[in-house]
Amino acid sequence: MGDRTGAAGAADTDAAAGADADAKSGRKSGGKAGAKSDAKAGAKAGAATPRERYRAQVRAEIKEHAWKQIAEAGASALSLNAIAKQMGVSGPALYRYFAGRDELITELIRDAYRSLADAVHAAAVTGADPAGLAHVLRDWALADPHRYFLIYGTPVPGYHAPEEITGISSEIMADLLTACAALEPDAPATPFAAHLADHRDWAGDHPAPPAALHRALTFWTRLHGVLSLELAGHFTGMAFDPDLLYEAEIDDLRAPRG
Repeated sequence: MGDRTGAAGAADTDAAAGADADAKSGRKSGGKAGAKSDAKAGAKAGAATPRERYRAQVRAEIKEHAWKQIAEAGASALSLNAIAKQMGVSGPALYRYFAGRDELITELIRDAYRSLADAVHAAAVTGADPAGLAHVLRDWALADPHRYFLIYGTPVPGYHAPEEITGISSEIMADLLTACAALEPDAPATPFAAHLADHRDWAGDHPAPPAALHRALTFWTRLHGVLSLELAGHFTGMAFDPDLLYEAEIDDLRAPRG
């Protein structure tokens, strides 16, 4: 049959021998976005064996194919068997790297949330205000709309994300809460803010006052609303600039309350 496609080529016949051979020859995978997290994991391990490096390489390629599937048909149509066919291996070969569809989706969601959380936090530690974080969010979303919709779009039927994923998403909200608390520390409490004083489990142990909780939620919901409509193409043909709409929303959201 000749040489199989991609990094998983040897996996269908002899994964162990293929791993050692491919690692020694420096064979490259087609993974891009997914490769970053798996490569980083390998680097952190330091003394990763050839087999471990090969495994990370194959997982990265699988994720790259998964993102292409999502772009073409949506996350609900994700299929490990289809990915296996694209890579030129059998379905069972891929199950050595991901136990099933849900594990693969979890990995993709984790990568997406980690990417956004890191981008937001990098801006937050430099003192970015809520407007600055809003720009980071939009830039990240526009760079890869399918990645955005995987975590903020329609839930995948039958899939439930593990708690660790919620933890990563909470990091993003924590940075927004900190920025909102600094924006107007003595803002008067709105009726909804008073409600949030006793309904703040979603904010974890963040000490933000009720007014900051309200502002952060308002930022989050309104900006995601604009982004979701823009990325889904609902502004097409309306003859206005979505960038200016987003800026107008930011200006309105950071205006003093009261």
